[in-house]
Amino acid sequence: MPETISYEDFAKLDIRVGTIKEALPHPNADKLMILKIDEGKEGLRQLVAGIKGHYPEEEITGKQIVYLANLEPKKLRGETSNGMILAADSDGKPVLLHPDKEVPNGSIVK
Repeated sequence: MPETISYEDFAKLDIRVGTIKEALPHPNADKLMILKIDEGKEGLRQLVAGIKGHYPEEEITGKQIVYLANLEPKKLRGETSNGMILAADSDGKPVLLHPDKEVPNGSIVK
């Protein structure tokens, strides 16, 4: 089990809900997908996620997901990811986290 963190450390995480508006295979990577996330009044955000081969683009487009919004941007094979989707690991396969009912895009997870 990882070491524990303080509530103050947890409070630094900006975890939000958004809707996948577009999902595209990454042109330069076998396991990555480029996602355009609707953040509500903040607009669209691009995330790059290692879910290619686990979720067809048409299956996840329109779905709400949970993501970490304040992770520093990182280039992944030439595409910038501005955050990270949250997923459970089920026998090495990602399972995307999502709210059990629709909430406004940009909603904060507490």
